[in-house]
This record gives sequence, structure tokens and C-alpha cells, in this order.
Amino acid sequence: MNDAHPATLLITLTGKDRPGVTSSVFATLARHAVEVVDVEQIILRGRLILGVLVTAPRDPQRLVGALQGEAAELGMQVEVERGAGDNVSRRAGRAHVTLIGAPLRAKAMAAIAGRIADTGANIDRIERMARYPVTALDLHVSGADPQRLRTVLAAEAAEQGVDVAVQPTTIQRHGMRLIVMDVDSTLIQGEVIEMLAAHAGHEDEVAEVTERAMRGELDFEESLRARVRLLEGVPESALDEVYDQIVVNPGARTMVRTLRRLGYRFAVVSGGFSQVVDRLADDLGIHYARANELEIVDGRLTGKVVGPVVDRAAKATALREFAEAVGVSEDATVAIGDGANDLDMLAAAGLGIAYNARPVVQQAADTAVNVPYLDTICYLLGITREEIEAADAAAGIVTPAPPV
Repeated sequence: MNDAHPATLLITLTGKDRPGVTSSVFATLARHAVEVVDVEQIILRGRLILGVLVTAPRDPQRLVGALQGEAAELGMQVEVERGAGDNVSRRAGRAHVTLIGAPLRAKAMAAIAGRIADTGANIDRIERMARYPVTALDLHVSGADPQRLRTVLAAEAAEQGVDVAVQPTTIQRHGMRLIVMDVDSTLIQGEVIEMLAAHAGHEDEVAEVTERAMRGELDFEESLRARVRLLEGVPESALDEVYDQIVVNPGARTMVRTLRRLGYRFAVVSGGFSQVVDRLADDLGIHYARANELEIVDGRLTGKVVGPVVDRAAKATALREFAEAVGVSEDATVAIGDGANDLDMLAAAGLGIAYNARPVVQQAADTAVNVPYLDTICYLLGITREEIEAADAAAGIVTPAPPV
């Protein structure tokens, strides 16, 4: 026998979980002088599934008998399968596939798993990231090109009404990153320019132009200057009124709070206005902000912006400059946006996320999130809901209990 690939036994124990089960099994294995090659254990609704791969002892049947006796005492079932070699199921082309549904139906799960199989890939492991207010699963996949997997699963996700993100399994996923976000309709609900336009009696007109610009039908700078001209004469005090009306998207504060604990840095880059965006960044604990500046003379808006416009290209430039300031590569950035003027920024980032975005943006981004919770971004980064809630509890922040 090749000593590099010794014979192995795969032991699978199942049954009702209780303290001491795992230690009892390994105590039995210890008496037979085997080496542990691999272990996987999960608990689902109080049911334990423990898989242990060990080197085969000289007398396998004696070990099998001991394990059967131990399982009987524990009131559990055990299966032992003999084979050869280490656990080599995790092939090249490894990726994390994050699946998010609200709800996540069996039909969608079957379809996504089927498309993964169609690419020749294998699902090695599935881990739950969240059960409320969305169901989020992390599928550890091997044997497929992540880019091809992303293309195939994006189409299926749209068909099934779920969100799917595909990320290569690299060390980068565990490192500190820079999160760069759009503001209007991403970090916050609604558009600030439309709220300001209401003070000038031009809300509907501005909203129509904004929507066309976000779909990519109009040049952003030209459309912005045209909309800002309609704000001429609006009192400066309207900016304070608008700020007080802002509603931050659900999960935004949780996302920032959680990722800041891990050393992440945040930036907002907006086609909106610094008079609002800077205050919002201070309120949320965001490190960097860039936006257009409204010209104000004698306490009133002049209908002009000061300096260069923060347009599509400028957003990508800002991402690169902020990454340099933080000291991370572009691959270590995550960009989140919803409109056509976010496309260059999403493309420049290591991970570009279309958040409740226009179709043109969803088609171009690395992944799309269409549930109204910004903290789902944490699941894409490998952080579970339980970890978020535990960190909040340690800080004295009470999280509402999910429905049973």
C-alpha cells in the first residue's frame, strides 16, 4: 500500500444532539490509535451529523464494533465506510456561492444546485448565514471557473427571484476591505435632489430626469446641471429640512457598525450634494465622503454647483483614491450602487454589488442584491447573522427576536 495514501475509514454519526457526543466518539477513536484526517459537524434543529475521516487501524472490525457500541449507548446511528486516500473532494476552481431569498423556496434551491452541477462543479459544504429577515446560505463550491459560474447562476437567480453572489475562494475574503457606497437610493431611501426640488415646485420634473439618468439614458453631468438650475432660489434652510427627512435604508447602520468592528473602512461617493452627504457620513461613522457642492449666495441656492461634477468617471476615481489612502488594493474594495453613474465604480472594485438597481446595472455588476436590507452585504463577506447579533449584544445593543 502507498504510505502517502493510507486506507481510511469514514465514520458518520447521526442522532439527537447533546453535550459530550463528540468527545465520546473521539475517546473511542483514541483507544484504537488512529489519525484524524478530516472532520465535519453540523447541527440542524437539534440533530447532529458528525463525519470523521480517520486512518484505518490494523483491526478495522474491532473499531467498527466499538463505534457501534458507543452509538447504541448514545442512542444514535453510526455508519462506517472503508476507502483509500485523503479527502480530495475539494478540487481546483473553488468559490463561495452566497444564496439569498426572502423566502428561499425549495424550487429555487433545486434550480441553483442544478445549474452548479451543469457546470461540472460540486457543492462541498453548505453553511447557513442567516435565517431572518432573509434566508442566506453559503455554498462552498469546487471544480468550476468562478466567472462562468457567476454568468450561469445570475440568469437562474433572476428566473427564480433570488439573489446569488459568486466569489472566488481567496485569502482576500478574510482581510480588511474598503466599502464604497452610492448614497441616493442605496445608502438612503429616495433622492435628495428630488426632495430639494419639492421646495422649488419642480419635484415631478426633476424625478423624471433623475430616473432617465439612472437608467443611463442621459449624460449624468448635463442632467445634473439641468436639475440643479431648477433649484435656484431655494433657501439654504431647505437643506436642513431635507436632511431631517432622510430615511437610511434598513440594515445600513448594522452593516457599518459590524464591519467597522473588523477594521473595515467606509466611503460614500455621491452625485448628490456635500451639504447633505458630509453630515450623513459623520452621523453613520463613515470615513470618507465625496459629492457635488451646491453654490449658495446670500442664504439661497443659485442653481449652480461649485467645481467639477462627481459623475460616473469621478466615482471610479474616488474609489481608487480612497483605496490608496486606506492602503488597500482595488481588489480589496467593495462598491455598492444602483444607477448607471455607478457602473465605472462597480467595475473598478474587487466586488461590485448592484443594490436594488436598474437593469443595466444588475447586468454589469458582479452580483445583485434585491432585498431591502443593506446588512446582507455582511453575508457576502462571510459574516453570519448570529455573529452580528452576538457582537451587538456584547455592546449592549438589543436585536429584536426573529419569529419562531
